[in-house]
Amino acid sequence: MPEEVLFKSESAQSRDEIASYLRSVAEKLEQGGSITLKAGSESVTMDPPARPTFEVKAEREGPTDGRGELSIEFELEWDENSEGAEGSSGSLEIE
Repeated sequence: MPEEVLFKSESAQSRDEIASYLRSVAEKLEQGGSITLKAGSESVTMDPPARPTFEVKAEREGPTDGRGELSIEFELEWDENSEGAEGSSGSLEIE
């Protein structure tokens, strides 16, 4: 299935700045509201359902000799025509 990128923003940020963005998303999720992403003249508003699928990934891209790129990815997924996911693959813990 083809992927259509609706919005993308990538920039170097301090850990504090990133935490602030994540807190804003967390507050919107708790309130049950829509989430609007804006950068320059681009914007997109999305309305996650009550139970989206939450995916967390830690990855290393490139060489395995310590010169690759590391990432932590947080992703919310849902079908456009459904109310969210039903299953779970286990309990996530973040320490």
